[in-house]
Amino acid sequence: MVTTEKNKLLYHVALSLFPNLGPAIFKTIINYCGSAEGFFHLSHGKAMKIPGIGPKLLAYRKGKDNYLKEASDLIETAEKQGIGIHCYLDENYPDRLKVIPDAPPFLFSKGNLNLNPKRTIGIVGTRNATTYGRSITQKITEELARFQPTIISGLAYGIDVEAHRAAISNQLPTIAVLGSDVNTIYPAAHKKTAEQMKENGGLLSEFKMGAAMNPSNFPQRNRIIAGLSDALIVVEAAQKGGALITAEIAYSYNREVFAVPGNLQSPYSEGCNNLIRSMKAGIYMGPGEIVESLSWNKEIGASAPALPDTSDLDPVELKILERLYEKTAAEIDWLSRDLNIPIPQLAIKLLNLEFLGFVKAIPGKKYQWTRPR
Repeated sequence: MVTTEKNKLLYHVALSLFPNLGPAIFKTIINYCGSAEGFFHLSHGKAMKIPGIGPKLLAYRKGKDNYLKEASDLIETAEKQGIGIHCYLDENYPDRLKVIPDAPPFLFSKGNLNLNPKRTIGIVGTRNATTYGRSITQKITEELARFQPTIISGLAYGIDVEAHRAAISNQLPTIAVLGSDVNTIYPAAHKKTAEQMKENGGLLSEFKMGAAMNPSNFPQRNRIIAGLSDALIVVEAAQKGGALITAEIAYSYNREVFAVPGNLQSPYSEGCNNLIRSMKAGIYMGPGEIVESLSWNKEIGASAPALPDTSDLDPVELKILERLYEKTAAEIDWLSRDLNIPIPQLAIKLLNLEFLGFVKAIPGKKYQWTRPR
């Protein structure tokens, strides 16, 4: 007898196997139907009313049994190989990814991963790291170690693998987001590091076992690095490259982005310097910028000011204000994840609270509570 959870997973994976079904349409289907299984049983007429759904996609439902069989085989293979499957609707799916518009329908993992840690820092950079870049990566990780963040990167040559190794040496959890399936370590030279990471962290990928490793996989995986990171630090980057793509995506997701300034004559500093010049990244001069922007420096147990009268607020507004009271200030993406409120709805509520004088916007796309006028 198939359990409810296994049945949910089976249909979720089966739906994700539909050809050319992007993350946005997948989420639309789930939001409209409540579950992947609901979509398979929805009448043709009602299914056609789902935004973005056309006859071609609905035709795939006729091959339901084939997709369910393929999904069942995939799940069985993952179990045998010790691979975790994390579906978009599951509790163990990363909350940080749920709020981005193009979150992958499901993820595969290998290792000992906490996908919802308290703090995360993404560190990326050029594959052609200089001695300066490597030493800075080590220094950044050492200086942030007392806050115990999970270090996110891509296991590539250069800055990426240096970030993972620095995390290991500082006993920090670290997660590599791969452009391949979790059984394929690329580059192969980093297999030893990948094995070490599995003890406190591990490997994460949206690509199923045996998936072809195409060049387009790597820019695609960069959105996951950006989405998982509370703040992204670009250590070294040329004028073009994967690190800049990740920074641009992180900026579009309203994540904090920092760049390490570099020698004006070094080609591997051009990308960082341009990020700073275009104001898409703050200047990374030390851990203080990270600690301040992410409010890591709040003293535990420090007394907060009294909560004002909130009797006229609706339940959602009250939840928002109570959380801001506890945190003093918080970034809108964090609030969305923590309270499970979609950003568009949250933005409207925050605007109303700001109009009423309960909160105010502050630099860094954050809000803090204040007494009403």
